[in-house]
Amino acid sequence: MRTDMHVQQGQPERGPEIWIRGPVALPEDPPPSPAAGAPRRFSWVGTHGGAGVSTLATVYGGRDCGRNWPGPGDPQSVLLVARTHATGLAAALNTLEVFRRGEAPHGLDLDAVVLVADAPGRLPRPLAERVKVIESVVDVYRVPWVPAWRLGEPSGKPPREAAALARLTGRSR
Repeated sequence: MRTDMHVQQGQPERGPEIWIRGPVALPEDPPPSPAAGAPRRFSWVGTHGGAGVSTLATVYGGRDCGRNWPGPGDPQSVLLVARTHATGLAAALNTLEVFRRGEAPHGLDLDAVVLVADAPGRLPRPLAERVKVIESVVDVYRVPWVPAWRLGEPSGKPPREAAALARLTGRSR
């Protein structure tokens, strides 16, 4: 009969500590953190004409693919862009269906849908419900109405309301 302390205190017998924690790695150079490397690059892809791809690429960086899929040498991380009007949300849902069916070009990584406000103010209930459907299947970033962008002035800081998108793209200032 063993008389070590674990058995004497009514605790189960334990093997060597390595069995519990697993092997301990020897100190090496730490792997590079994502923040230390270059910011992740994205391709902006519009789901319909006038979605705002060029403006978003100007403000947030990344590759402006217009309404085309990224080509060779373009970032394979895709941000789909749509306006928040009925046609834009329907186009976003249709493009999401292309990804769901596996019909998007091989190797593309759908990161999120970026919805750009089509007008100032709140969305009407039917449109807000369509946004909820999109949010149920993919990350969604919302960009508010920016009057300066309408005038063709996409310079300056990204809108405060789109801070999460700025963090994603590495453009928070």
